[in-house]
Amino acid sequence: MDNNIIKIAVVGPESTGKSTMSAYLAEHYHTIWVPEYAREYCENLNREYTWQDELNMFHGQLELEEKLAPQANKLLICDTTFITIKIWSDHLFGKSPQEVLDKLADHPYDLYLLLDIDMPWQDDPLRDFPHLRGHFMDIWHRELQALNADYKVISGLGAGRYAHAVQAIDAWLQSRDEKII
Repeated sequence: MDNNIIKIAVVGPESTGKSTMSAYLAEHYHTIWVPEYAREYCENLNREYTWQDELNMFHGQLELEEKLAPQANKLLICDTTFITIKIWSDHLFGKSPQEVLDKLADHPYDLYLLLDIDMPWQDDPLRDFPHLRGHFMDIWHRELQALNADYKVISGLGAGRYAHAVQAIDAWLQSRDEKII
């Protein structure tokens, strides 16, 4: 992947608007976004997912990111990351694939936008835990802190939420004297 690409990860618990936010940010910054591979994978799955499915989603997310990165215009917006695989594996299976754990340290993102759970839950057949949003928000904080990740919590509804995300990215870019054309 091009070392000049700035990777922005849009992460958080279920139903926090990650995909919508990613699409918005890509349009705002005239770049491309990497969709969540697990969504498409699970839409085509007509059974409970397994440990192997978690590994398949991990590899699929990395491959999709690698494939789309050359099309980025300085910024690459990532709708979630494979950290999600760690979080779901820990929750569902009590542990994470070693392959995922090994990759965490050497596959960082420049900035993480952690979307807050302050927006209403939207039902979706691929969403499972409306009652655990606070629990997963706490886990996201811990996972990002464990990585010593640079992250900002993005709160608000509607246009305000989008504005907060843009402000966070712009402030981060300015603090590093990065210019986006």
